[in-house]
Amino acid sequence: MSFLSDRVKSLEADLKATPPRHYVYSDLPFAIFAYPPEQEWEMRREISLLETRLTQATARQVVTISLADLMWQAVEASEGINEVMALEQARGFEAAQAQVQDYLSDPDWQPLPDLLEARLRDLEPDTTIGVIVRAGALAPNIYRVSKLLDEMKGRTRVPCVLFMPATSEGAASIRFMGISENEGRGSYHTRVYID
Repeated sequence: MSFLSDRVKSLEADLKATPPRHYVYSDLPFAIFAYPPEQEWEMRREISLLETRLTQATARQVVTISLADLMWQAVEASEGINEVMALEQARGFEAAQAQVQDYLSDPDWQPLPDLLEARLRDLEPDTTIGVIVRAGALAPNIYRVSKLLDEMKGRTRVPCVLFMPATSEGAASIRFMGISENEGRGSYHTRVYID
């Protein structure tokens, strides 16, 4: 059994419990499962296997939500990818990243928490588990996972697990995508499955 498989088993046991034991606060029913960024493909396989096992072993439906899909939805609903590409060509990557960050943050555009809440809105909390994937699309600094979770407080009752590529130096220090500038930023206020 691989390192990830072993860690997923712990999460799986908490998700199979009634009620699920993977989260700390009822108004923020999220957990983070952190995994090494270089193990993205293995993690995707493990998530798929986990979804199958949960569906077969519980009365819950597993719904997968891609943060990458939500990000691109926001870009297209705002000014579109052509505008972002033109901005990057004219002013560089940092300016383009900042523009996408605005799309995902500014209430005049398509805030990411609103998109996630809308995706979770019609799901039944007692019979659904949300599996949130592709957080790496928000790197390096498009949108902070800690900010997303802070803004999701009180917005859903659907139990969710957000799978996040990250490195750690103990549970207190998580680096999103292993990027050193991300060290020590944000507090997740959720249970974090790491190491």
